[in-house]
Amino acid sequence: MKILEEISVKLQRGDFNAVFELTANAIESGIPPKEILDDGLLAGMSVIGEKFRIHEIFLSQVLLAAKAMYAGLDQLKPLFLKGEMPSMGKVVIGTVHGDMHDIGKNLVGIMLKGAGFEVIDLGKDVPAEKFVSTAIEQGASIIGMSTLLTTTMPVMKNVVGLLKEKEVDGTIKTIIGGAPVTREFADEIGSTSYGYDAANAVEKVKQLVKEN
Repeated sequence: MKILEEISVKLQRGDFNAVFELTANAIESGIPPKEILDDGLLAGMSVIGEKFRIHEIFLSQVLLAAKAMYAGLDQLKPLFLKGEMPSMGKVVIGTVHGDMHDIGKNLVGIMLKGAGFEVIDLGKDVPAEKFVSTAIEQGASIIGMSTLLTTTMPVMKNVVGLLKEKEVDGTIKTIIGGAPVTREFADEIGSTSYGYDAANAVEKVKQLVKEN
């Protein structure tokens, strides 16, 4: 439908007001909320994610698109039964204990939401136990951990170890990332996956969900 294509295009341009108005019009026209979500909002964010991955656009443009997406998303939420949005799955994310950096982690969260995931963001300075207990309580299938400090990287290993200790490592997978983190380190500690940047992390999370 033309209006859904317009929502996608305006979202990609970061046009907050246009996305808000077009989403309202689509709802009034009787278009099913899931179609508006999938073929309008998520379609637009998918394009943004890919352009960011191949370095065609900058972070500022991703953030503008995300703001426009939320303008539409907020109108759709009440229309879904029980107030629940369709979800690709639940992901717990956070910056590990001892590290207060969160820009990269926040970007991953925005892009995961844009891809249709339910994101439980624990913030920064998160202990290993908090990652694991939250994932179990919330029924999340993936834990995403970030750090910028080499001194806090062992916390990631602790999370992997706790999952094994609680015998949930088969159902809850892990992905790690951040400036000092490498694929080799991920393999060394037994992390399921590794993302070298935000866009790559989202692609890896999608792969992990398909494998579940």
